Amino acid sequence: MTSTAGNTGSRSTAGPPLTAFRFILVFGTISALMDMVYEGARSVTGPFLGVLGASALLISVITGAGEAVALVLRLVFGRLADRPRLRWALAMAGYGLTALSVPLLGITSALWIACFLVLAERLGKAVRSPAKDTMLAEAGTRLGRGKAFAFHEALDQIGAFLGPLLIGVSLSLSGSYGPGFLLLAVPGLAAMLLLLWLRKRVPSPSRYDSSPHGQPVRDSGSAAPVAATTSPPTTSGMPRQFWMYAAFSSLTMFGYATFGLLSFHLVSTGLLQPALVPVLYAVSMAVDAVAALGSGWLYDRIGLKVLLALPVLAGAVPWLGFSDNTTLAVAGALLWGAAMGIQESTMRAAVAEMAPTGRRGSAYGIFTACYGIAWLAGSVLIGLLYEQSIFALAITLTIIQAAALAIFIAVRPHMATTAA
Repeated sequence: MTSTAGNTGSRSTAGPPLTAFRFILVFGTISALMDMVYEGARSVTGPFLGVLGASALLISVITGAGEAVALVLRLVFGRLADRPRLRWALAMAGYGLTALSVPLLGITSALWIACFLVLAERLGKAVRSPAKDTMLAEAGTRLGRGKAFAFHEALDQIGAFLGPLLIGVSLSLSGSYGPGFLLLAVPGLAAMLLLLWLRKRVPSPSRYDSSPHGQPVRDSGSAAPVAATTSPPTTSGMPRQFWMYAAFSSLTMFGYATFGLLSFHLVSTGLLQPALVPVLYAVSMAVDAVAALGSGWLYDRIGLKVLLALPVLAGAVPWLGFSDNTTLAVAGALLWGAAMGIQESTMRAAVAEMAPTGRRGSAYGIFTACYGIAWLAGSVLIGLLYEQSIFALAITLTIIQAAALAIFIAVRPHMATTAA
């Protein structure tokens, strides 16, 4: 059966079909190139909007709204990604929107246009991510999804490291943000060309997925798999443990500041020069990569218990990141990167294994919509508290993360039960 699928696929490709590992490697390279584009821009979004006249509240709201757009709208595009024939089109449209929006920031001086382009770039993320994650989940069947997503995330972070460095060098040489944004058009074009090549070589990534309906999810107590269908499906078709997991994740993101506000704080308080902020972001993305690899490796061995670290890290970020001490603020930004690494790799792997095989696109859409709305609401709250009292901000976010940790400890035994 595998041979037949491979022969069928090879008639549509220029050469023999890629192995699952090579597919993930090439897709990771595409993501790395595109991460150069949008992570380069995100590394200076806060200070850039500040130069255009934005307040701390507006920066927190816009960056939070950008994350919400990238996450909530996956609910729509996730349903579309359930249709195999649309996945490549969604991936190309989403990557294309990001590749176009970021360089345009380099030629605008109007705050409202810049805000629109920030949101447009995040819309590109929403369009492509469910389709990309679904195809990666299919290829990851043979490798272990924790390792597959962690490896992909680590490749992402190569671009997330290089993009901000490019912006930092450009900013230090030119003294303005525009030239750096324009330079990011180069990796964007390279990513689009490589994506077209991969689409030609692997028109149907579903051939990698030989798992039965309801791919097992790993229990937190052992490496043995547990059936994702042990909980009866809800009216939406998702098992109960999926919704428990989404509730925990949403609460952690409700108390999670954006890097836009962290970077604005660093520049507005004089803790770092503007050209050093993207360098710090690049280092944070390197920490992100290490955390992604480590948590993905642990997830394949101990399961959901690895996520206990997420609210702990997120709870420490405001105490350090919003301090008036440069060393502590830098440490807070690095912890922010570590938490993002866990969130962007291991949490996605768990969703793939909790959702029914035929509805993974919808599962990613529902899951990210839940915590995207929470992140937007939290960003508004964080922006308001930042302008009133940083101490009150830190106390509030610590309470939120403590509540998330308590919920996770209480519901974790119900997220995965031992297979019969």
